[in-house]
Amino acid sequence: MLNIAVIGLGWWGRIIVDLARGSDKLRVVRVADVNPQAQAFAAERGVPFSSSLDEILSDPAVQAVVLCTPHTLHTGQIVAAARAGKHVFCEKPLSMTRRDVLRAVAAVQEAGVTLAVGHEKRFEPPIIELMRLLKSGALGTPLQVEANFSQDKFLTLDKDNWRLSGAEAPAGPMTATGIHLLDLSIGVFGEADTVFTSVKQLGSALTNGDTLAALVTFKRGGHALITAILATPFAGRFAVYGSKGWAEVRDKTHPEAPEGWTLTTCFSGGRAQSVDMPPAPAVLHNLEAFADAALGRAPYPVPREQMIANVSALEAIFRSAASGIVEKVEGDGR
Repeated sequence: MLNIAVIGLGWWGRIIVDLARGSDKLRVVRVADVNPQAQAFAAERGVPFSSSLDEILSDPAVQAVVLCTPHTLHTGQIVAAARAGKHVFCEKPLSMTRRDVLRAVAAVQEAGVTLAVGHEKRFEPPIIELMRLLKSGALGTPLQVEANFSQDKFLTLDKDNWRLSGAEAPAGPMTATGIHLLDLSIGVFGEADTVFTSVKQLGSALTNGDTLAALVTFKRGGHALITAILATPFAGRFAVYGSKGWAEVRDKTHPEAPEGWTLTTCFSGGRAQSVDMPPAPAVLHNLEAFADAALGRAPYPVPREQMIANVSALEAIFRSAASGIVEKVEGDGR
């Protein structure tokens, strides 16, 4: 088993703790949060509590950290953890700029530790099947992605919550949900080339924007049309259109409590066919893939070059949302 410490005990951090405690590949040996009120949660779970990352990193019982902290802290925490010899699972986004993600990746490579990221949608069974169809050539040449991930969970957050700040979420819904779709799109097409993004405040008091639309082009061709909304009930959809057919995944519920998916496929000369797929704990599967990689059992399935490409495109989306024009994605193939 991999001994982990979960850093950050907000909404998602508590979900991670409870999921990991039910795994036979992970053992939660410590948790940490800057808010002393989180100590009550740790006591309920019977897990030692710390108030600082430094205390976690100095604990020889901790083999790895799971970062569920504000986005702008990720790079510094990844570097610190790597230098302490700890494997790192970081919630998305890995970093906020290309420069920072390159620094984070360099640190884990130098330390020889595993780096994983909280893009659980890659571990959903219908997404795995969609990617298999794409890789097999059954869909032909990928032409376009259409995707949406919307929710209204943030409407109840306090106005000063870090998830709503301009520093932590420069393009409204993008860091909350849109980045998952950007990650999957990079899994389909590779490195992005340009982005055009529009963010509006249309249906809520979320002054940082509640409605996002982004058009992403890719270096080897293809487009991704990504939408994300923070002011409407949950909706999740990811579709890939190819020269020989298309495949679409629709989520039935938010990944927090999955109830399954509907996978629809249509191939040239045939008719669309849909199949319901049962729920699966994709978040846990991602964490366990991290554990397998950290313990040397199997490579982590998300390539680091795609982690870098995702953050590089994310930074361009931030710029486009602010400028209102098409922005070039930085990158040199690394």
